[in-house]
Amino acid sequence: MTTISIIGSGNMATAIGNRAVQHGHTVELLSRNTATAKALADQLGNGTTVGTFGARPAGDIVIVAVLYAGAVDAVTQFGDALDGKTLVDITNPFNADASGVVTTPGNSISQQIAAAAPGSAHVIKAFNSIFGGVIAENKPVDLLFAGDNAEAKARFAEFVESLNMRALDAGGIGMAHALEWAGILLVGLAQNGAGFDVALGAKTTAI
Repeated sequence: MTTISIIGSGNMATAIGNRAVQHGHTVELLSRNTATAKALADQLGNGTTVGTFGARPAGDIVIVAVLYAGAVDAVTQFGDALDGKTLVDITNPFNADASGVVTTPGNSISQQIAAAAPGSAHVIKAFNSIFGGVIAENKPVDLLFAGDNAEAKARFAEFVESLNMRALDAGGIGMAHALEWAGILLVGLAQNGAGFDVALGAKTTAI
């Protein structure tokens, strides 16, 4: 198994971190709120550590689990410490009433993060179209992701599959904006009868 680093210590960091440790991975938490990160590390157990915010992450896969408004700033603060890392943007840039997103095609949060990150870092959009509660249930589920670098995507997909999730590649980083809208679709389904334990997925049926 491997070490993954998570920037943040909120609900999604908790859900992803918990699923990771249940499947044998080691987690490092990197948060501005050290006290919250330490409490979460104790909760996750399994050797979970708390790193220094802005220092080089221990994991090759770094999950950016902060609110969208602070994601680019967080990556900027880490700067060259993210050289060579795979950055996983899980943010949902919803507008005030969750009826749309505040980004535009070609300017997703993932693409903004890529512009702020070192050139050797590779950005993947993922986890934003699945509720934290569904992740925490630790049941098989599809996970949609997008990114440009084939090697980084293969490494990320291997990690996802190790969590008993099916990794579904949606294409290049330009698809990140579509995945941001997928988050809106998911919320719409949840609010209109499907419930918050619903998940998006894909199924192939033989003809």
